[in-house]
Amino acid sequence: MNRVLCTRVRSQGDHVLMAERYKDEDACKIDLNSLAQIKSQLPKIAEEIIESCNDRECYTHVDYEPIPSRESVIEIIDRLKEILFPGYFARGKLDPVNLRYSMGESAAMLFDMLSEQISRSIRHDCFRYSQLCRECDEQGHQIALKLLESIPSIRKILATDVQAAYEGDPAAKSFDEIIFSYPGMFAITVYRVAHKLFEFNVPLLPRIMTEYAHSVTGIDIHPGAEIEDSFTIDHGTGVVIGETTHIGQNVRIYQGVTLGALSIPKDSADDFRGKKRHPTIEDDVIIYSGATILGGDTTIGARSVIGGNVWLTESVPADTTVVMETPRLIYKSKKNRTALKSSLDPAA
Repeated sequence: MNRVLCTRVRSQGDHVLMAERYKDEDACKIDLNSLAQIKSQLPKIAEEIIESCNDRECYTHVDYEPIPSRESVIEIIDRLKEILFPGYFARGKLDPVNLRYSMGESAAMLFDMLSEQISRSIRHDCFRYSQLCRECDEQGHQIALKLLESIPSIRKILATDVQAAYEGDPAAKSFDEIIFSYPGMFAITVYRVAHKLFEFNVPLLPRIMTEYAHSVTGIDIHPGAEIEDSFTIDHGTGVVIGETTHIGQNVRIYQGVTLGALSIPKDSADDFRGKKRHPTIEDDVIIYSGATILGGDTTIGARSVIGGNVWLTESVPADTTVVMETPRLIYKSKKNRTALKSSLDPAA
């Protein structure tokens, strides 16, 4: 009797499960039909997007000549780190035996990648701005070669930047830690390479490189800025260094520092292009967090110290310390305001 009852219960349960499964399948069919109706609208939407490509007020690059590839630029930066700091960012083991082979392979690969992206950058300017032919491919090859020839000198100046970071930060336990993990070191590394390309008059590509570093670190260094050796950015988030900034030797800045330009009148940007708009920071200057220094006529003299949150639009003589006046703090206690005021105010 019990067996019969169990069989009937199991059979009823199976019927319920089957009914639920069919119900789910019907729901899936309804969902698929709904999806088909929605997707049927995509061709019309695609045509509208294509039509908008003919709108001169919108920005489009639909051409037979490719523009620089951001993904390729990121790969170039990763490859450059391998030869700027050999062994630190290698994809495999690097030792004295395979050093020559590894460097040769990396240099050859970088030459091809750089040549292509430099040529694309130059060709982009030629076509977009109707410039005379600049022999893009030949220039791409020559500039890529010149950049690779500059690697030993870039390595030397980066070594001074690493040393400056170590000497200025007691939290740094080793040079390795700075090279591997400091965002300021990464931003400076990318800047040093991009600045070389900027000096070689390569359009677009240097800015793509430094803006990639900006997106990763929060540190915005224009490739046109001139920064001498032994430069360090501590912490770094929010640092801005404008295009015509000049920074001397052994300068240290902290997070949130802006070396920027004064605001310009509307529709006058062309009048200021190529002119000195950002400050000059002389040797051995320290600029603490949150300081803002603006203007092409502003010079911070050697060995000066600019305190946190200071706002400057005029020059500072050498050997000067500029700090904000100590703010008046107000303390409030929800429990015993009178007692707290008496304990903090000497005149109370």
